[in-house]
Amino acid sequence: MQHPAFLPTIEPTANAALQARLQHKIDHKTKPLGALGQLETLALQIGLIQRSETLAFQSPQMVVFAADHGIASEGVSAFPQGVTVQMVGNMLAGGAAINVFARQHGFALQVVDAGVAADLADHPQLLKRKIALGTHNLCEGPAMSLVQAEAALQAGIAIVQNLPGNIVAFGEMGIANTSPAALLLARLSGLSIADVVGRGTGLDDAQLKHKQAVLARALVRHADVHQPLPVLAALGGFEIAMMTGAMLQAASERRVLLVDGFIAGAAALVAHALVPAAKDYMVFCHRSAERGHHLLLAQLQAKALLDLDMRLGEGTGALLAWPLLQSAALFMAEMASFDSAGVSGKTGATPA
Repeated sequence: MQHPAFLPTIEPTANAALQARLQHKIDHKTKPLGALGQLETLALQIGLIQRSETLAFQSPQMVVFAADHGIASEGVSAFPQGVTVQMVGNMLAGGAAINVFARQHGFALQVVDAGVAADLADHPQLLKRKIALGTHNLCEGPAMSLVQAEAALQAGIAIVQNLPGNIVAFGEMGIANTSPAALLLARLSGLSIADVVGRGTGLDDAQLKHKQAVLARALVRHADVHQPLPVLAALGGFEIAMMTGAMLQAASERRVLLVDGFIAGAAALVAHALVPAAKDYMVFCHRSAERGHHLLLAQLQAKALLDLDMRLGEGTGALLAWPLLQSAALFMAEMASFDSAGVSGKTGATPA
């Protein structure tokens, strides 16, 4: 199946000449080779994204996509579906964890109603892009139609087109959304339900076993669906689909993408399946405690910056990793080189 024509074109960041210059700059800072570890890899990635040896960030954006899921009726979450709209209200009131971290780090926060199962009042920080009042129960049929999936992708694309800045962090809110995330991972990777399904918001052993059985049934129900867009429609969620479109657009505009945990990771997985070059622009910010996330990262051949046993969602892990990007930019800009500092390099090293 061909991908929709409206998906943006994304240029890979590969640039051998620029990479060599960036690596030379990194290697000649006053430190042993590789001594800043992942921070060096991060600086190289950002330089390639920005096509520059000087890393700079403007107007950082935090976008939280919210939606409800028909599969919640199968009892796969420890919380009732009504918590989605309540938590969206909490975010708009400024009281959620993501609000705290957005204020701390100077990110502009937008909350997107991608498909919450309630009508939401107008709010300056709320973007109303509702596709429907939650997805269908994917155990009984597709979560959404192909038309709805394309509409969600297009809405995500348009949201990013209207955002300032060159860095976007992605988060989500949606009761039961670890279920579609696990299903997308299972189908797109070939991994088993037992491997990818976790406790979500805090299921006990019996509830986890029930969730695994429900999701195994869902995979059988959609056994003939394998291409990325039909998989997204059959097994996904409106917030995941809209976030996927937003990620693709952000990558096409050469923005740095801060990818949160398991749910945002599922959107990243779909975005990569649709346009593989999108992954070049993704910074995977933390490894979630949710079972399956480490497998998702492995599927994308990605290494997360942080591992804090977090599983909150909302984009919280993305913002906690933000100071590392700032540090990467600052060491590139302000740290002396061996030559400028008059510091001797490694004994026996061949001068560059």
